[in-house]
Amino acid sequence: MHLGAAPVLTAQDAFALRRSARAVADLLGADGQDAVRLATVLSELGRGLLGAERLTAAFDLLPGRPTALRVTLAWRGGHRLPDEALEASARLLPTCHEHGGGDGLVRVEQRLGPGPEPGPELVGQARELLAVHTGTSALEDSRAQTRDLIAALERTRAQREELRRLNRELEETNRGVLALYSELSEELEETNRGVVALYAELDEKSRQLREASEAKSRFWANVSHELRTPVNAVVGLAELLRADADAPPEERGRQLSLIADSGRTLLALVDELLDVAKAESGTLDPLWAPLDLRAVLAHLDGTLRGLARPGVELRIGPAPEVPGALLGDETMLVRILRNLLSNALKFTEHGSVELTTRVEEVRGEGPLLVMTVTDTGVGIPADQHERVFEEFYQVKGAHQRGRRGTGLGLPYARRLAEILGGTLRLDSAPGRGSTLTVRLPARPAPPPGPRRGVLVAVDDDPAFRDVLRPLLHEIAERVVETGDGAAALSVVRDARPDGIVLDLHLGDVDGYQVLAELRADPALRGTPVVVLTSASLTAADRARLSHARAVLPKSGLSGGRIAAALSAPRPAAPRRPPSSEEGS
Repeated sequence: MHLGAAPVLTAQDAFALRRSARAVADLLGADGQDAVRLATVLSELGRGLLGAERLTAAFDLLPGRPTALRVTLAWRGGHRLPDEALEASARLLPTCHEHGGGDGLVRVEQRLGPGPEPGPELVGQARELLAVHTGTSALEDSRAQTRDLIAALERTRAQREELRRLNRELEETNRGVLALYSELSEELEETNRGVVALYAELDEKSRQLREASEAKSRFWANVSHELRTPVNAVVGLAELLRADADAPPEERGRQLSLIADSGRTLLALVDELLDVAKAESGTLDPLWAPLDLRAVLAHLDGTLRGLARPGVELRIGPAPEVPGALLGDETMLVRILRNLLSNALKFTEHGSVELTTRVEEVRGEGPLLVMTVTDTGVGIPADQHERVFEEFYQVKGAHQRGRRGTGLGLPYARRLAEILGGTLRLDSAPGRGSTLTVRLPARPAPPPGPRRGVLVAVDDDPAFRDVLRPLLHEIAERVVETGDGAAALSVVRDARPDGIVLDLHLGDVDGYQVLAELRADPALRGTPVVVLTSASLTAADRARLSHARAVLPKSGLSGGRIAAALSAPRPAAPRRPPSSEEGS
């Protein structure tokens, strides 16, 4: 759509062209900077074409989205547009230059705003502006250009500030993105570590399941044989007795003796299995009492000497000289040594089996009771040292012929040693026998001494308090009783006793809570506590009772057992063997 045209013959016409172009561009919706840019380009081109013959400037409105304003400068004759003016114009706006036959043409286009195409009213106003196209003086044009330059500089400065602000925001955003990326990377790495750990745990669980399955298979293979042998003997001999009613008394007595022996073997095996189960579940507790080592060694010598093969000497050394008696669990100690000695006698065909006992001072640990069982048997390869302490495992070989067993002896002995706060170590090699060393804390038993001053008994069962009362009076001058767990702490603070006997299962405030409160009170923390219970305890229960000196069953109590338990130190945590050759 043609808007109008104007001649450009003088410098004043060039100034007027600049002013008209800006006014029309502003009117038709061009951005302020775009209007200045168009005016500047036409001013530059007009000055470069001054003197050209019949130079005119035509304004046209080009429809589209967006609408554009096109200005065409045309001239006649041989005048040429300076290259500098053309290059400067092309840097600001799209410029098209044509020249031929002595005539010239240059077009520039400026896009208007994003709004709708200008209506007839605006087009009419634009035409009126072009119709009154008049020249201005050079001074006025210079002032107008200066104003435009100042405005452009202000806009440039504002844009620069805005750009700086945007750069700061971008930098802040980048820092946030980097921090988020770092955090996500750490979380991903942590997740990956967790996944790796989970896979490792799953592999470990799978290995444990395989080992458990193998142990179960060994258990059924060994235990079924061990149980079937005495049961078959009992059944077979009983059938013989029933079938041969006329057998001589001597023969019948021999058969009855064999039945009794098989029954005792069966009972011992069942007891051993039950004890192993108790040790595994953490419900086997030591009963601390003064320990007579001489009596223990004499008992072992009397009961095991008959198990030695012809040509094998059983030597049990004397008990070490120690001041007074030691504190320990005689039953557990006998079971440990009996298992070690009977195992050594089973696999020793020539030579000797020897048990020596000594007390050894160890810096930082105090005195240790060291018991060593040495044999001249077949020996155990190094790669089997760990496995012989697995339940139901037996080293394969010709030495097993005629010597089957459950595979529980060594694992059970080690577990008992750990319960007593000690260790069991194996040193062996094929052809040179084996040495098994038990180290236990050598705790001196308290001397009988005077009776205790005051004991506090906490139990909510009046009938059991009647049973407990005379036992406590055997070892204390005064006994203070309470059946309320909530009031126990107040009673203890008032009485300041030499010891506390605490029932585990009370009312609203049970023995666990009472024990925890005693442990938390610095004034009462050192008071020895013995816990009494008739219930089975889980491993978690026992962990909560670690502050107690001992946990005793309510059945079979005596004043001496309670006194020994109150005098005992708290059992130390089981220590692991220091080398890879020691069992676990």
